[in-house]
Amino acid sequence: MQENNYPKLHNATWPGVVGKGDGSEPVIPFDTLLKFTAEAEVDGVKFDGVDIGLFDVHFGINQPDDAIKKLADKVASYGLKIGSLVAPIWPPDGGSAMGSDEERKRFVEQVRKSCHVGKLLREIGIRPYGVVRIDSAVNPDSWLKDPVNNTALIAQTFREACDVAADYGEKLAAEGEICWGGMHSWKKMIDTLEQVDRPNIGFQADMSHTFLYLLGYNAPEDRILPEDFNWDDKATLEAGLKKLTDALRPWTIDFHVAQNDGTVHGTGSHDKTGKHCLPNDPNGKLDIAKYAGYWLRDNAGNLTKAFKHICWDGCMFPNEKMMQQQTWNDILAAMVSVQKAHGWSE
Repeated sequence: MQENNYPKLHNATWPGVVGKGDGSEPVIPFDTLLKFTAEAEVDGVKFDGVDIGLFDVHFGINQPDDAIKKLADKVASYGLKIGSLVAPIWPPDGGSAMGSDEERKRFVEQVRKSCHVGKLLREIGIRPYGVVRIDSAVNPDSWLKDPVNNTALIAQTFREACDVAADYGEKLAAEGEICWGGMHSWKKMIDTLEQVDRPNIGFQADMSHTFLYLLGYNAPEDRILPEDFNWDDKATLEAGLKKLTDALRPWTIDFHVAQNDGTVHGTGSHDKTGKHCLPNDPNGKLDIAKYAGYWLRDNAGNLTKAFKHICWDGCMFPNEKMMQQQTWNDILAAMVSVQKAHGWSE
């Protein structure tokens, strides 16, 4: 029996795209992912919806409004809602948030188009919650050439994107991934968000990607766990998680459930970032249900209820695994465990 009905449980469609193609494994079709999502079930509980990457191979942002309405009808036909959207802000269609004027204009325009899709989906009624996800669209090495000015440029671009998003009633969430310059450590992420200084921007925490902030990949000066850290030392790990989440939780407006084995990974055109693992991976370092609570509850243990849904994110799994229904049942089981431990009823 489902004890709580919030936060709503979503699957993501972008794992069928990220790290696929470009000589890697084939992209998994959008309809295939919808089918697996809709057919997943654990003790009578099913996914409530999907979060969508606005990529041309699934659903591009340059399509007419009629196509957006057809998208809503298609997702609804599976008994699902739509939540957060990923704006395709990377080159060549987009551009670096710290790049030339032209690159930055393309970045903001991609955000605008994504917000248009999001607003129409809200008006249709298929999207009752969710944000538009962004990043800096540039690597840490490029950022390191001029950290102060590059962060200022990223913040300026994000401000312009926030102002555009506000016109559509949308919020932007910057995801904590170590592969994006100016966002590649917890301190640098906070610095960037503080410089943006807009009410409609926040942080998207991912239990896998953001976990790597603890280890200081790409920013050893901001490492939280000691260099000789022993994974059996749960007390130190959890103290580190507390420090990390205390700093970022006030910014957090979107949340991804995930597993991680403490390493970085990258396939296809996707740069190295926190390696997602299946929820039951024996090498997984996260107690998913317990550690999700560091993000979903405040220092006093109270639920923040800062967002209405949570989403599973598991990029760069082999297609062989992703084409098995049991994989999605196992993922849903992990999501249900989080909802049971940190959910509520409305």
